[in-house]
Amino acid sequence: MWITPEEVLIANALWVSERANPFFILQRRKGHGKGGGITGLLVGTMDVVLDSSARAAPYRILLQTGDSQVYWSIACGGSRMEITTHWEWLEANLLQTLSIFENDEDISTFVKGKISGIIAEENKSKQAQEEEDSGKFREAELKMRKLFGMPEEEKLVNYYSCSFWKGRVPRQGWLYLTVNHICFYSFLLGKEVTLISQWTDVTRLEKNATLLFPESVRVCTRDTEHFFSMFLNINDTFKLMEQLATIAMRQILDNEGFAADLSLPKPRKTLKNVSALKRDLDARAKNERYRTLFRLTQEERLDGHTDCTLWAPFAKMHVTGQLFISNNYICFASREEDLCNLIIPLREVSVVEKADSSSVLPCPVSISTKNKMNFLFANLKDRDFLVQRISDFLQRTPDRMWSDANPPGPLSCSGLPSSSPGPAGSSQAQRHYHPGLPTASQGLLHIYQRDDPEGQGPKAAKEKMKEESWKIHFFEFGRGVCMYRTSKTRELVLNGLPECLRGELWLLFSGAQNEMATQPGYYGDLVEQAMGRCSLATEEIERDLHRSMPEHRAFQNEMGIAALRRVLTAYAHRNPGIGYCQAMNIVASVLLLYCTEEEAFWLLVALCERMLPDYYNTRVVGALVDQGVFEELTRACLPLLYEHMQELGVISSISLSWFLTLFLSVMPFDSAVLLVDCFFFEGIKVIFQVALAVLHDNMDALLACNDEGEAMTILGRYLDNVVNKQTVSSPIPHLHALLTSGDEPPPEIDVFDLIKSSYEKFGSLRSDVIEQMRFKQRLKVIQSLEDTAKRSVVRAMMTESAFSIDELEELYCLFKAKHVMSCYWGLGGSAAADRHDPSLPYLEQYRIDLGQFCQLFGALAPWRCGVHTPILAARLFRLLDRNKDGLVNFKEFVTGLSGMYHGDMTEKLKLLYKLHLSPVLCPEEAESALEATQFFTDDRSSEEDLKDAADGGGDNEEKKEDKVKDYKYYLRMWAKEKEPEKETIKDLPRMSQEHFIELCKTLYNMFSEEGREQELYHSIATVASLLLRIGEVAKKFTNHTTKNAKTLAPSPPPAAARPEGEESCGEGSSGQSQDVCKALADAQLDSLPPLQGSDEDGRDDTSVSSYSMVSTGSLQCDDITDDTVLIGCGGQRRGSVVDSDWSITFEQMLASVLTEPPLVDYFEKKGDIQTKMAACKAQRNVERQTSSSSDHELAQNSV
Repeated sequence: MWITPEEVLIANALWVSERANPFFILQRRKGHGKGGGITGLLVGTMDVVLDSSARAAPYRILLQTGDSQVYWSIACGGSRMEITTHWEWLEANLLQTLSIFENDEDISTFVKGKISGIIAEENKSKQAQEEEDSGKFREAELKMRKLFGMPEEEKLVNYYSCSFWKGRVPRQGWLYLTVNHICFYSFLLGKEVTLISQWTDVTRLEKNATLLFPESVRVCTRDTEHFFSMFLNINDTFKLMEQLATIAMRQILDNEGFAADLSLPKPRKTLKNVSALKRDLDARAKNERYRTLFRLTQEERLDGHTDCTLWAPFAKMHVTGQLFISNNYICFASREEDLCNLIIPLREVSVVEKADSSSVLPCPVSISTKNKMNFLFANLKDRDFLVQRISDFLQRTPDRMWSDANPPGPLSCSGLPSSSPGPAGSSQAQRHYHPGLPTASQGLLHIYQRDDPEGQGPKAAKEKMKEESWKIHFFEFGRGVCMYRTSKTRELVLNGLPECLRGELWLLFSGAQNEMATQPGYYGDLVEQAMGRCSLATEEIERDLHRSMPEHRAFQNEMGIAALRRVLTAYAHRNPGIGYCQAMNIVASVLLLYCTEEEAFWLLVALCERMLPDYYNTRVVGALVDQGVFEELTRACLPLLYEHMQELGVISSISLSWFLTLFLSVMPFDSAVLLVDCFFFEGIKVIFQVALAVLHDNMDALLACNDEGEAMTILGRYLDNVVNKQTVSSPIPHLHALLTSGDEPPPEIDVFDLIKSSYEKFGSLRSDVIEQMRFKQRLKVIQSLEDTAKRSVVRAMMTESAFSIDELEELYCLFKAKHVMSCYWGLGGSAAADRHDPSLPYLEQYRIDLGQFCQLFGALAPWRCGVHTPILAARLFRLLDRNKDGLVNFKEFVTGLSGMYHGDMTEKLKLLYKLHLSPVLCPEEAESALEATQFFTDDRSSEEDLKDAADGGGDNEEKKEDKVKDYKYYLRMWAKEKEPEKETIKDLPRMSQEHFIELCKTLYNMFSEEGREQELYHSIATVASLLLRIGEVAKKFTNHTTKNAKTLAPSPPPAAARPEGEESCGEGSSGQSQDVCKALADAQLDSLPPLQGSDEDGRDDTSVSSYSMVSTGSLQCDDITDDTVLIGCGGQRRGSVVDSDWSITFEQMLASVLTEPPLVDYFEKKGDIQTKMAACKAQRNVERQTSSSSDHELAQNSV
């Protein structure tokens, strides 16, 4: 590339001059390219280890003037081709101009000005992000693309100096982390190490420290594992690796391609050697931690954070912590965990002001809310800027939002839906539904509560004490979203929430209250939109409605069932990616017992999308991930039990239902709901703690188990007898307990004792540790699901192709890699990411377009046709694309490839024949596509259509009505559609002359790389000449039949009405036939290729059919053009005029090929796809452009 002219004092130090003229010198750096000796090896090693190559490219061009010892560097290049292009431009554009100048100083000034102008012109087209990146980082990105052959779409995130352990020897080099790849390059003393792996192939990523690998990062793929160590800051590097691997797993799971989020904050100062993409990823990670800590929505963007103190009136002290500002919230987290957390929505803020500073309270800021609460922050470093930012966000906050002072009213259950939109100022809270749909305006438990005053005196008093405790807490710590959340709050939650406050506190702790307050009327709109729609999700919902807590009175009538239906249907309509998953009905039914419909809906949103991510998608990935985390925790906390349980295989069987339903399906309702209380406050760690406590309490019994069933029975009975002795509700029979109860019921376990025990024994679990374990398990689970999908595809294709299992697995990996590449490099257009549909069968989930198909065809197909290969690939693509959507799935791809490799000669020829028929042959490849299409129109289908049209009228309507009533007819039609169509060679249409020309082109190109090339050329010339004569005979017979039919016609049209040329049709055919015979008889052997002319058997009885089909006698493909005049086509046909009456059948082509043994041997030969797949895989992993000494090594390896 052109560079800003820099002065060079010593031109030949570490450089070798390769070209020179009076004004310029082209130099190569020692250690790159061939030769160089020990000095070159040392220089190359120094460039890699010290990263001097990021500033000094392998090639450069210097400007020299006269006898001056000062040189100017004006261009550099990473490859010889690049620098040669610049050199040739200088010779062509500047060399003659510079010879006119007399002064050396003028020459230097002119050249430097010219180069600076070129650079300025190039910079205009650069993207803003590239301009943000520092110069050194930009050069490192260019170097990465040169070393590993990456396109412009692949973005470098960061690069690090480290050691790669190859065996027991560390190789110092550079680790490049891109959005989609992890790459390493090292060049030490002539030994080059290059490593490229995709993030989507990573199965394990961990940071460990051993005696052999101190402070190293371990990267595992399906095939191998790599160790990297000696990082300057291993923690930052590993965090970035985790982030990139997570993005890759998300691409596999949801097919969401990575895109830089423009709303992410940018730092004000450009950081040296850090890309804008790296800064965006860091901001993305901070946003994720911020949202997780305070249970905020995915749309929330962190603007900044600062250290400060918060005055805690309940403790009469200043709490040290951090203040977070985002576009909708002001949040505070104490430095000491659980001491004090605070969330202040900007919609609740009424006043923000700077208070008076003092030595005790420096730089304070006071924030007042609409519900008369006041918060005082102090020790703020940049108070003025902070107040300004809060004011800016307040101005953007909409005024028409509900606040906690005026909470939204319940949904109305009467009135008709308005047919016209209401006035702009009308509140959407007054949303009405159809009167036939009863809607609960409060929790169903309050409506269907069975009052039993007897025996509930102590329990009712206990419940009253809980309510009073929470009232005191609200008085001291505030009520609503702005409440101080402290360790005192946790104590009250662990003691159980009062039933009258349970719904309110669930909304508060989960963050659902904020989301509901900012989107008034959203749930009502979803219900109206989803009402009456039918889909797979709604069918599953209807099937599970009556299975949701059927023992509870609230769901034994239409009100509870209808409310549950509306909540589940509305969420399925909101999030079609999840739709509906089993276990959602159980969770939603519990939410409806304590909340209104709208509140239950937003709680379900918080559960599915934030608190239990990926739990309820089609493959329950989140639950499987947490199941793996639970196994890992069991191994760490209960090692003896873990080994025994692994032998029995119990952990994977029991834990899935525990996590999916939060113990609601395996524990009595009154007990499980207390775990839900703790879950909404603490998160998933409570579920892990309780699960570990259950295993610990049953350890002795489980260790004595001999099979899985016995262990399942022990755990089932234990959970059935976890009771809540403080509940004021009537006991609800637990169906699971009724089914698993034995003769001697086990002792009851108080749920409060179980929760207390879980905190005492396993309360040291931290949320950040769980997230780290989730990351490791997510890699394992998603890659395991991908392996399962691959095995399913292979099993399905075993019966439909002749490839082996290993071959099908390799083909699947290559095919999937092409699809993934199109998604993250955008090679297939904007719709590339939409091609993966997880709802489809595994065989049809991944699809590729024409460009990617051509690449795979060129690398894997046995028919290599040189420059003609892309044309043949495009025809095969159109043949396989039966639904004409421009995409081919894996099943179609393997079907086409299997026919070329494992089909017999007839199948291969049939495929080749079909590739040259219309419409597979596009109009650009044939001159008269319209005539060919009309020629191949099936007359029988037309006759059938006419016959059907003639039988129209009332009879048809009666038949249609009978068919509608006769379901057996539809069953027969469905069975007929499912039957595979068996195509015979007689079903193939006839081939026209123009299509036959294209077939000959393909055959001539196909044999160019074969060992028996000349024999195959001779054979195809023989077959082509024979088929030309057969086509002429068929044409003569067709014209003769047409003439006889016209003679026998009862009333022929008058001569004046006949089209011109019809009368001479037969004579023309006869004349053409005579011309054919004359041309074949007069042809000389000197028109054949040398091998044919020297053949002594060329003058036997079959020699008349062995003449070349090309009038020039040449057998090269380049001579067969669209306007070539062929022998046997008639003397009247010239130029590009195609004889539309000429045609042959597939049987004729097959019979002609069978007469030539070389062609028979070629098409009966079995191809070896293993070699081609290995070469394709190696090319995908090692394909790169290098300018170092490895150029020669790569050239040798490719030979």
